[in-house]
Amino acid sequence: MSAEGTLHSLQYTLPPAPAPGGNYLSAKIVGNLVYLAGVVSSDESGVLTGTVGLNRTIEEGYEAARRCALTQLAVLQNTLGTIDRIKQVVSLNGYVNAVAGFPDSPKVINGASDLLIRIFGEAGKHVRAAVGVSALPRNAIVEIQMTVEITEA
Repeated sequence: MSAEGTLHSLQYTLPPAPAPGGNYLSAKIVGNLVYLAGVVSSDESGVLTGTVGLNRTIEEGYEAARRCALTQLAVLQNTLGTIDRIKQVVSLNGYVNAVAGFPDSPKVINGASDLLIRIFGEAGKHVRAAVGVSALPRNAIVEIQMTVEITEA
C-alpha cells in the first residue's frame, strides 16, 4: 500500500502546511534529500503549549510529537505533491519543552517516530535525537525537524 493509502487507512488527515515563521524555507531539496525546518506542535485550535513534567504529561507530549510528524508530512506533501515520493525517513531531531532534568524526552519523541514507522514501515526507521530544552517557540510542547530521502519525480 502507498504511504498516502496507509495514512488514509489509519484515518489520519494532514493539517495545512504552515508558512515559515521567519526568513527561512520550510523545506529545501538537495539532490535526493529534503531537509525540513522545525515545526512546533499544533492542532486545529493552534499551538499546543506547555512544559512536560510541569503542566503536561509524557502522553500529552507524545501526542504533540505525533502532530508534529503529521505537520512535517503536510510540508512534504506541499513540497513534493505527494508523500508517496518519500523513499525513507533519514533523521529526526525532536525537542521537548521540559522541566530541568527531565529524563524521558525519548518517550515523548516516540510519538513522531512511531507514526512514521506505522506509515512507512522499515523505510520510516530513522536516526534521531530527543532533547529536553528549557523553551520552544510560542511555548510549544514539542518541535520536530526531519530529513527524508525521495525518489525522482
